[in-house]
Amino acid sequence: MRHRFSGRHLNRTSSHRASLRRNMAASLIQYGAIRTTEPKAKELRRFVEKLITHAKKNTLHARRMVISALGRDRAMYDNDEERMEKTVVQKLFDEIAPMYAERPGGYTRIIRLAERRIGDAGKQVILQLVEEAAPAGEDVPTGTSRRRRRASKRHAAAAEAAPKPAAEVAHAEEAPEVEAPAEEQAEDTPADADVAKPEND
Repeated sequence: MRHRFSGRHLNRTSSHRASLRRNMAASLIQYGAIRTTEPKAKELRRFVEKLITHAKKNTLHARRMVISALGRDRAMYDNDEERMEKTVVQKLFDEIAPMYAERPGGYTRIIRLAERRIGDAGKQVILQLVEEAAPAGEDVPTGTSRRRRRASKRHAAAAEAAPKPAAEVAHAEEAPEVEAPAEEQAEDTPADADVAKPEND
């Protein structure tokens, strides 16, 4: 029976699995998205979301627990192989955790890709961090989904088509009417106005 056996072996030893989780978690924190196979992504999602939940506490104890889970604090390098100022843990606590301060879990998403991996035709996915919606009054970032962009257009159109408030309508009614010029008033008078009065008997 399979009681109390959780997680995937991924055809690796326990030490190899731990190293794999740590390396992939560090890459996800640095780049925000990684491309991998579906079983690895599902296994990594559990690990990374716990790290983000710890980082949201922003305490010394939480920082030490994250460093312990990652094995060590890792340096980050840019595309030119130059060392960046922040480490993986610093980016997690300073940039990523505050972004999810009001979000109760669900910090990552898995996007399944159509193409299979060359060699063994494994299912490929993109594991990425969920981006929070921009606050009201700020521009929506260009990386938002098509569904969210359409919704924002609908809300903008509804706001434009909404009826005017009662105060504006009352103000428009109180505005004085402009008197018509004398020529127009003369044209409006009926032509039979100069008809002779009836004779008195």
